[in-house]
Amino acid sequence: MKTYLYFVRHGIAPFSLELERSGSGASLNEQGRDDAQRVAELLLDEGIDVIVSSPYNRAKETVAPLAHLLQKDILLYNELIERPIGSLNEAVSDEELLVGIEQSFRDIDFCMPEGETTRQAQERTIPIMKKLLAEHKGKKIALGTHGNIMTIIMNYFDAKYGFEFWKGTSKPDIYKLEFVDTELTHVERLWNPA
Repeated sequence: MKTYLYFVRHGIAPFSLELERSGSGASLNEQGRDDAQRVAELLLDEGIDVIVSSPYNRAKETVAPLAHLLQKDILLYNELIERPIGSLNEAVSDEELLVGIEQSFRDIDFCMPEGETTRQAQERTIPIMKKLLAEHKGKKIALGTHGNIMTIIMNYFDAKYGFEFWKGTSKPDIYKLEFVDTELTHVERLWNPA
């Protein structure tokens, strides 16, 4: 029996350390809201049974139009928040962040000061993924997520998903993952960045 997980990476939202620390994250900008409508239209006829999300605003808001169209609640899991590769207490340059993310996929125990390693991120997310796959076996699950944590989860199930994959993703993005029990058997990108 196949179970399908649709990873929906959030749309464009301005980054804010303060909002990340607060646990809410930034909201989508106008382009992000428009793209969220496109996400809903794209997934409307997929037969989604369940919608789950990170509690960060940008992730919830990206799957909210789909939830509205399907008249479904969004189940929130704190464990699915984005991975802070480094401290949320001080700004890090984009270049430093990129180097840190790349290193974290080569060495799953690496993180920048006050950050979270890939291993730690998998330890908090994978039990939830396995729970969802078990509780909704044979169904289709849409998951509002973030690029880094999405890649970390996919990497757990198949090591070929790493830094280069992450760099090639867009905001938003959609990947349809096919599972047989907890074995990832196929991945298809559904989003076409225009």
